[in-house]
Amino acid sequence: MLNDVITGSIAELLGGCAVVVAVALVARARGRRRARRGTAQGGDGAATRPAARTYTLIGTRAPDGHLVLVASSRPAGTVITWQEPASDRRQQFELTDAVLSDGTFAAEPLDWYR
Repeated sequence: MLNDVITGSIAELLGGCAVVVAVALVARARGRRRARRGTAQGGDGAATRPAARTYTLIGTRAPDGHLVLVASSRPAGTVITWQEPASDRRQQFELTDAVLSDGTFAAEPLDWYR
C-alpha cells in the first residue's frame, strides 16, 4: 500500500517537472523571438530592425504653411536631403536625438552652420 502511494507520487512529480520544463522552453523561445524583432538598446551587435522616428525639419514650411515632417529609421547624425516641392531648391538636414515639444525629433538644417 505504501509502495502504491510512493509510485503515484513519483509519477505526479515527474509529470509536474515535465510541465515546468515545457513552459520554460516556450518562454525562452518567445523571448528570443522578441529579441530578434525588437531594437537593441545597447550596441550588443544583435541583428535588429531600428524603429522609425518622425523628424521635424527645423526652419522649413510646406507650401500650405504646415511644418514639414519626415519619417526615418536612420540613426542620429545622418544627413538627409529635402527638396522643396515648389522649387528645385534642396536643403540638407542632420537628424538628431533632440526631442521637440510635440514629441518629434529635430532635424537641423546644415545650411545655417556654413
